[in-house]
Amino acid sequence: MFATNVRNLKKNPSLALRQAEESPVLVLKGDEPNAIIVHLDKSVTDAEQSIRPSLAASLFKDGTLSLGGATRLSGLSMQAFLQFLAELGIDVVRPDETTGHETKDLSRWLAS
Repeated sequence: MFATNVRNLKKNPSLALRQAEESPVLVLKGDEPNAIIVHLDKSVTDAEQSIRPSLAASLFKDGTLSLGGATRLSGLSMQAFLQFLAELGIDVVRPDETTGHETKDLSRWLAS
């Protein structure tokens, strides 16, 4: 799967269309998945198998699906899905209100 941003898509749409002949192209707006370009000559089954990882990544990033749920939806192994997320720049670990406390506790534990 290829990824591009809106700016690059505007500059060179033919590149994205050529890439879509091989695999769906994920279009990012900022750092958010925004659209998918699918070549119409591809079979629906091939397109679905290519789109599932992108859809799963988007739903995981939005917090709609857990990592496990997104991995199942993607149809990939956990390792392959984690690699896919890394290629898209999507963080798997997200800081929340407890992160500071956990970091402090971990620092004390490591110091002892």
